[in-house]
Amino acid sequence: MPPRLLFRRLLSSAIAARAPEVSSAAAPRPTDPALLLRLCTVLYQHQNAPDGALQRRLSALQLPSAPADLRELFLQASARFPLSWRPMHRLLAHLTARHGFAHSPTTAARFLDVLAKSSNVDLLHSTLLSLPPGLLSDAALRAAIRGLAPAREVGKVSALLTLFPEAHRPRLLDFITEVVCSVCKLPDVAEKVIKQAEHRYGLARSGRCCELLVVAYCRAGMFAEACSVWNGMEKRGIEPGAVAYEEIVVTLFKNNRFSDAMKVFDGMRKRGLSAAGGGACYHAVVSWLCKEGRTWCAFMVFAEMVKKGVEVDGEVLGDLVYGLLARRRVREGYNVFHGVKEKDIALYHGMMKGLVRIKRAREATEVFREMVASGCEPNMHTYIMLLQGHLGKRGRKGRDPLVNFESIFVGGLVKARRTLEATKFVERTMWGGVDVPRFDYNKFLHYFSNEEGMAMFEEVGMRLRETGHVDLGDIFLTYGERMATRDRRRRAMNGRLTELQDYSSLSPSQESEARSI
Repeated sequence: MPPRLLFRRLLSSAIAARAPEVSSAAAPRPTDPALLLRLCTVLYQHQNAPDGALQRRLSALQLPSAPADLRELFLQASARFPLSWRPMHRLLAHLTARHGFAHSPTTAARFLDVLAKSSNVDLLHSTLLSLPPGLLSDAALRAAIRGLAPAREVGKVSALLTLFPEAHRPRLLDFITEVVCSVCKLPDVAEKVIKQAEHRYGLARSGRCCELLVVAYCRAGMFAEACSVWNGMEKRGIEPGAVAYEEIVVTLFKNNRFSDAMKVFDGMRKRGLSAAGGGACYHAVVSWLCKEGRTWCAFMVFAEMVKKGVEVDGEVLGDLVYGLLARRRVREGYNVFHGVKEKDIALYHGMMKGLVRIKRAREATEVFREMVASGCEPNMHTYIMLLQGHLGKRGRKGRDPLVNFESIFVGGLVKARRTLEATKFVERTMWGGVDVPRFDYNKFLHYFSNEEGMAMFEEVGMRLRETGHVDLGDIFLTYGERMATRDRRRRAMNGRLTELQDYSSLSPSQESEARSI
């Protein structure tokens, strides 16, 4: 059983005996919108008023009397003030004094979340300590840690261990480390919390804590600290897991330390951990070797994957195809591509990316047509990659004076009232020799992904086909058909659109003649 699920089960069993009995088991009634609006208005307008004035305003409201309805009202009000602690704190004081309000685990976690997001550390800590153990759910602890860790309150975070029995403290330390490293992205704070737990409460860090620290340090760019934790694991006799090995190898590749990365990978293979976790480390090594053009080494690692029975997915095959095409081994790339019976989007992307890199955009468009015909739905990255292959990252001047990059994309930015983004491209059109930034095709497609854009994409696609840009026209027509609106994207993902519609008004002979222009 994973440590997280085991901790939750033990935590729930430990607090069940001491949990206060909730008076109403009935489901809460829906909150009156008018009452909620008046309540939120009073809380906002009188949040800094004296207690007497606020109490009179709140007492004039006809609040529900059932405890379940009060809790639902509290939750609805807290959703209106997610970043303001004062209105909810004063509402809680009024409900407790006048209506006998008692927290449930859900309301307690929501209130702690509001205090954490408003950065009121002192009130968050005092409220956490005042809650009975039965209300300290995993959501409440996560909310408290998210508020205390960014404030660097190491002592208060480590003091959370004292709220539970000693038998549960090791698993609680793993939970705290996971939240601080994965959610808060603060591995240095997590390491300080672990050291305080070791010195004050006699706890020993587990392999899970060390693995989380290594991964978080690597992703934060603090590789020296990650190596320090790694060396500490070896001194304590803790065996690193497959996730830690994978992150170390990927970080070494990113830092251009290929020999060190392969040494760590070889050490992982000797210890028999390389096949664990679905062979994720194998996938990372193959991907980086293909990016660096070392296809021979990548195929050796791929052969070892097949020999050991590690699952080979489309991402690995796509990386291999891209590596072959980047080295201009086109025939071998096509052989690998056509040798796969069930192709997925990662394999198609690897094929198209490699063809675009060696400036074979027309062949990449043919792969795109095959992809749509096979029922594999393209995503936004597919269209952006093809547009960059045909038009370049900064836009190329077209042969036709009316249908070219400037008339479509630069004119489209002006039509969408994005004149600041189009300024440099207009200057290049008028005077030439102007250094322009990289054109953001993603934003352009986003600007026209609406009902008005569908007609624009269809018109532009037809005009491009008539002027000889058949491939580019098909890309625009397909995007307008399948991706222009949310409803069309949903229909395409549900498999209702399985092939390209024939938008061409040209005969086959005219189309072949247009391609040869």
